Parts: sequence; C-alpha cells; structure tokens
Amino acid sequence: TAHRRYRLQRRASSAMNSLLHDNLSGIRQIRSFAREREEHQRFNRVSDQLRRATLVVMKVWAMYNPSMYLIGTIGVIITVFVGTQAVLGGTMQLGALVAFLLLTGYLYEPVGKLHQLNQLLQAGRAAGERVFEIMDEPIEPGWLSQGSTSSVAGDLRYENVTFSYRDDGRPALNQVSFHARPGETIALVGTTGAGKSTLASLLPRFYELPADGGEIFIDGKEIRDYDMRALRENIGVVTQESFLFNGTIRENLLMGKPSASDEELWRAVDAANARSFIERLPERLESVVGERGVKLSVGEKQRLSIARALLKDPPILILDEATASVDTATERLIQEALEHLMANRTSIVIAHRLSTIVRADQILVLDHGRIIERGTHEELIAHGGKYARLCEQSLLEAPRETEPEELEEAPIESPDEQMPATPKP
Repeated sequence: TAHRRYRLQRRASSAMNSLLHDNLSGIRQIRSFAREREEHQRFNRVSDQLRRATLVVMKVWAMYNPSMYLIGTIGVIITVFVGTQAVLGGTMQLGALVAFLLLTGYLYEPVGKLHQLNQLLQAGRAAGERVFEIMDEPIEPGWLSQGSTSSVAGDLRYENVTFSYRDDGRPALNQVSFHARPGETIALVGTTGAGKSTLASLLPRFYELPADGGEIFIDGKEIRDYDMRALRENIGVVTQESFLFNGTIRENLLMGKPSASDEELWRAVDAANARSFIERLPERLESVVGERGVKLSVGEKQRLSIARALLKDPPILILDEATASVDTATERLIQEALEHLMANRTSIVIAHRLSTIVRADQILVLDHGRIIERGTHEELIAHGGKYARLCEQSLLEAPRETEPEELEEAPIESPDEQMPATPKP
C-alpha cells in the first residue's frame, strides 16, 4: 500500500540522518582508525536504500497523473460519442451537450485533487506515526506541579535498594543500604560494572525504582514523594564527560542559575579555577564553546561544569569520575575546585583515584551490586579486604601524567567473608 511505502521511505531517511550524525560527530575517531573508505561504503549502502525507497514513492506519484488523464479522456470520449448520437437523434440539443462537457471537466478537477490529497495524507500519516511513537510514551512520573523548591538539609538514606535494567536480568544493585548525614561525603569504589553509577543515578530519578525495589529518603521523605523539579533542583551532578551546549560560556553557566549576576558568575568561575583560561579567550564569558564544548579542552570543560554546579548551589552533590582522563596539573586544579564544591554538601563520589577517595567520611566498596565493605580509608586498609587489594594492585590510582587505565576485574571473595572491621550506618 501507499502508506507502507511512505513508512519505509521515512525509516530509510531516518537511518540516513542517524548515520550522518554519527559520522560527523565521530569524524576524529573515523580518521584515527583510517575508516574513511568503510564509512563511505556504509554511507553508499544506506543512501542506496533511501534512493530505492524514494523511487518507489515517486512511482506512486508518477502513476497518478497518467491514470487520471486516461480516465478523464475516456470519459470525455464516451460523453462525446453518446452525446453526438443523442443530438443527431434529436433527443438532445447541441448547447446541452456542450454544457455537459464543460461541467464534466469541472467534475474531474476536484476528483483529481482528492486523489492527490489522499497521497499527501498517506505521506503525513507515515511521518505522524514516527512523531506519535514519542508522544505516546508515558509522561515521566513525578511532575506533579511546580512543587516546592525549598532547599533540603541533605540527610540521605538508602534502604534495601534493588534495581535491574531488565526484568529477567541480574540485579545491578542488590539490597543496598547506607546512611549519609548532611555534609558527609560517601565514596563509591568497585570494579567496572559493580553498580556505582546506577546507585548514584537512582537518587535524581534518572531511573525509577520498582515498587519492590526498596526506598531512598532525603530528609526522611521518600524521593518519589517529591515533585520531580523540586527533587532535581536540590541535586547537582558533575560527570566525567562534561556536556556543554553550543552557546557562550555565560549561557552554559546560567544553566545552573538563570538569574545569576556577573558577580556571581565570576565568583563561581574563581572557585572552579576557570578564570585563567576564560580571560585568555577573546570574548571571555561571551566566547562560544562550540558543539559539546569542542573548542575547549577536557579539563576546561570539567571546570566549567563545576562552576555551573557551584552556581546551582545544591545541598546534595553527585560526582561521577569528575577527575578522570586529565593530567596531574589539571587534576590538581579540578580537585581544588571540587573541594570548594563539596564543602558543607552531602556528596556521593564515584572515583578510581585515591586523591578523591581518602578524604571521604565513608567508603562503600561494591561488587556485583552489593556493598561488601564500608568504612574509612584507614579502616578498610587495616581490614585487608577488597579495598586494600585494589590499592595494592594500583586499581585505585594515585594521580599521574598519563590517562587512567580501565579497571580490571579482580577475583572477589563472597560478601560474607568481606565484612568490614568497623561498620558504619
């Protein structure tokens, strides 16, 4: 059917746009791996699929005009033949025949337009299906109203939190419980896939806990009872990959506090150790950073991300590998900025570097979604368990000039054998 053809064309067009976006975004990786020829061939294949799908659609349109003209012409011939016989037989006047032929011409035009409109409707229906696939998605729960944006104290408690990305999959988190008092820093440690980022992502409700997946409380109130806007306005997030919008430095910073004055902006910039590189830019705060901040280095983007979080001034902070992939000098600047940011805030820190972890009030060691050790740096080293082995094997890295290596999986004893020497709530 015409609808199916238009739908196939839309899918082919979507595949083409997606491929172009990926190739342009990853052009550096394509060049570094010398994959230009392969990607060009891949583009040709997708382009050919779009060409063939478009040709099928164009055939539908191409068949329309000749068929309508043929039907109209046959109708006129029949009308003239029958009308001529009637005129010759004296049953119809010549003027009536001419008038009938003119009216028949007026009739064919709207009929033809109806057919054309049907083609447009089929094309619109195919496009609309793609739009409604998104519009029909359920609204994110928790957007009750504007809600109260009053600040919270930052008392944080996880109780028997269990979460899985798939209904039948292995839990990413399994019966996780801990308590962080206002102003405390909780460091999450573990090998790749242990559940650190998942644990942190549940707090601002980037993922929804199932009904039987435990509870998370802020100041004694379950997070699902907060309005989503109010909840997230009290949580700041700084990740390893700092996302900057294609705008000016000022516009990116104002994401944290749209009403901030220039004085507040520069105060946050100073606290994030970002003034030095901003003042070197020709337009300073009005300098455009490019798509995803492409005009800035990794360390510069990270410091702007920290300045943005400082402007937001949240009572709860999540730091996910905020000092990874930078050199020692840049890490020192970022670490100083993080100390300003973490002061008097409840902080959840995910890191692989000892410089970030040792100052934590409580360290949680995760393995396969479970907390197998908890305590301070000194307590866990004295205990001689998983955390101590990670330090000995340099899987928790001290600052260095090269970029951090990927964490490697290490053999783990059962959780019962790894209970801490000095447990904390």
